[in-house]
Amino acid sequence: MTRILLVEDSRADAILIQEALRQVSSDHSVETVNDGERALARLRSSGTRPDLVLLDLNLPRKDGRAVLAEIKADEGLKAIPVIVLTTSSAPADVAFCYTHCANSYVRKPLGLDALVEAAAAIRDFWLRTATLPPATA
Repeated sequence: MTRILLVEDSRADAILIQEALRQVSSDHSVETVNDGERALARLRSSGTRPDLVLLDLNLPRKDGRAVLAEIKADEGLKAIPVIVLTTSSAPADVAFCYTHCANSYVRKPLGLDALVEAAAAIRDFWLRTATLPPATA
């Protein structure tokens, strides 16, 4: 089972993303945290590491840009694939994320149907086609 960490501060968006993922696959679990500080604390905890991170950019306490930069600078975390899933289409955000080794950048589509389609694309590539790095504790 693939473990996904969803870092999303909007409760409504988190519910939609979880529902979209549920509709396209049942072989994963989703844990949600709602700010950047909690995301980093979760990733650095002694619990089982997630296989994949879905990261919003606009977060309280520590924004997604800082979270991404810290994940990719940390030897113990940098191998975890990070998919930036955000409403921002700003070229500066896209450039920043790829410069800081985001594995992909996906704009959040509007509406459940479009989100389900995006979740299916994420599933098809990241959960079916790509080989994820081995999990460590």
